[in-house]
Amino acid sequence: MQRREFLSAPAAAALLQGPDILAVDPKPLFEVSPWLYMQFMEPLGVTDSSVEAAWDYDRDDWRQSFVEATRDLGPQVIRWGGLYSRYYRWREGTGPPAQRPWMRNYVWGGKETNRVGTPEFADLCRRVSAQPLMCVNFLSDGAARFRTTREGDRTADAKEAADWVSYANDPSDQLRRAHGAPAPYDIRLWQIGNETSYGNATFKKDEAITHTIEFARAMRARDPNIQLIAWGDRGSEGFWAPDMVQRAGEHIDMVAFHMMGQSPQRQDTILRGLRYQREPERAWQELLELADRQQSRLNAMIDAAGPRMPVAITEGHLSLPPHNANPLLLEWLSAPYHARSLNAYLRRGDRVKIATIADFEGNRWTVNAMLLQVPGGACYLTPAGAIARLFRRHTGTHGVAVSRTPAGLDVAATRAGKRVSLLIVNTEYRRTVEARFAVQGAAIAGGRVFQIAPADLRTAVPSDQPDVFRPVESALPPGAAWQFPPGAVAAVELETTE
Repeated sequence: MQRREFLSAPAAAALLQGPDILAVDPKPLFEVSPWLYMQFMEPLGVTDSSVEAAWDYDRDDWRQSFVEATRDLGPQVIRWGGLYSRYYRWREGTGPPAQRPWMRNYVWGGKETNRVGTPEFADLCRRVSAQPLMCVNFLSDGAARFRTTREGDRTADAKEAADWVSYANDPSDQLRRAHGAPAPYDIRLWQIGNETSYGNATFKKDEAITHTIEFARAMRARDPNIQLIAWGDRGSEGFWAPDMVQRAGEHIDMVAFHMMGQSPQRQDTILRGLRYQREPERAWQELLELADRQQSRLNAMIDAAGPRMPVAITEGHLSLPPHNANPLLLEWLSAPYHARSLNAYLRRGDRVKIATIADFEGNRWTVNAMLLQVPGGACYLTPAGAIARLFRRHTGTHGVAVSRTPAGLDVAATRAGKRVSLLIVNTEYRRTVEARFAVQGAAIAGGRVFQIAPADLRTAVPSDQPDVFRPVESALPPGAAWQFPPGAVAAVELETTE
């Protein structure tokens, strides 16, 4: 590389002065988790035909468009479970499909065919290069009503969870081999308990900790190499994480929290229904306030987990009335919340090992990352999904510090070798923000910018234009500044010489 092609590090440092400088200290601070970008899949009955809508019964396989769209989204982990786990008996989703029993969806309404079970879910994850994460039936989280349903006892104990681990991972498991699968599914991530602390119908904290130890011992006896996630979120007794870590810490690898309840806080909010359409700029400011609240809650979660226990955010999305169906979530107006949330997780990547900003896919809910046209047609990404795809593709292997940022930009930074990646949100509704880039102790030989910047921040993704939020790639010459339009979300990759 010749001098005329880029500035030396000392010369660049001398020239890069002023409020528009975005500076990075490239010293690696932590290793970014290979599981950070997660999607959450739950059969949702009549509420949103998420799993059923993704299955092609004519081909008796996953919809090809769904598999392709998921591969494009690129989740590192896909989680199976949620509230559904409280009454899910995993054996009903194995064996010959024609012999699998239907089951009632006790939370979301309707019935589930069990056409998709452990074999099909593991196969989907294999096809899209994602790790499966199973949420086990944790004695129905202590909810007594599932012991005496009209269909019988829907709770499951530690032995049933351990048997599931064996079915997935034991090379000699007889049941899986009898089902025609001689090779293990190699499922490494397992969650014990889902929202166990929410409400008054589930376990108390002490009961949950005792049963967590019981489940962890039984499951790890079948496979000592699995990663176990225990529940640590708030209940009536405060965060469970401190006591869970103190008493069960030697048996678990992470504690789980859910970033739920991210709902309007102002008394005069316009984020309910369609009121935001009359004052979109005010809605933008409210969403930025919610992003600030999300970051405060994240810090509280990390503090509750203690100084050493990793954290998994296994559910979370922006919750705007009407429940799970506000059309604002299909507009770019929602972008600052989603992008700032992912940046917050990445900046705390020393502790956050799994995170999500949306439910995975479906055909009704706007809190999904992906929408499916039914009965056929394209699968396309919402703003949350488009941002998750962009950040997933341009996150490096190690977190680094941003030492200086132009006003209006929210930035998280990583590196992989000599490449420094910046994930950037322009939080300004009307103002373009210009940035020039500096990497401490290194010269920048140029780079690339991958940017989503609709001219109208009320742009929505329609089914006939599924790629409206696909990023535009541009070259970044050495020493050049970049202008981020209002509301832009971008990934900037800088090639350095050191």
